[in-house]
Amino acid sequence: MHKYIPALLLTPLLLSQGCATPPPPDNNLQRLLNSVEQRLDIAQAVALNKWDSGQPVQDAGREIQVITNVQAQATRFGVDAERAATFFTDQIEANKLLQYSALSKWHAVGSAPQTHRVDLAKHLRPQLDRLQRNLLSELAAFDRNRPEPCQPAVARAIGQRTQNPQQALALIRATAHLCVVR
Repeated sequence: MHKYIPALLLTPLLLSQGCATPPPPDNNLQRLLNSVEQRLDIAQAVALNKWDSGQPVQDAGREIQVITNVQAQATRFGVDAERAATFFTDQIEANKLLQYSALSKWHAVGSAPQTHRVDLAKHLRPQLDRLQRNLLSELAAFDRNRPEPCQPAVARAIGQRTQNPQQALALIRATAHLCVVR
């Protein structure tokens, strides 16, 4: 005689033994991480500008401007202003992490890559501003349909995205408060 075990009870056991497929990726989380990565991809170009101009990575005035702007726009996207400020502070810190890393590498070898430079004020900051609107919209969608449990879902999604340890670390930093509920 076979015992009937409901699939709902069996699924955690199968997952722990590697016998079942993991849950499907959360599309809202994937879209949000795509935009976070797009923002992180700009870090190298920003670092090149700072290398060429001798400006420091830390730009407190610009950071305050970004956070103030995000807080002003947040409610239009359905995001709490403090939630938006925390999320974008994480984005800024993750971007700076990549900038510091790039600058450190260039200092170690004595030069930056001889690649095309993109103007910070004319091109990169407007690009970051456009991404800001996407990120606010995607953060709102993520918050409306947050995966449960959140932290493991985010960790799995990051782990499936990149084999580059530095990029993974930047994504981890960029999502540090993503699952924090106030």
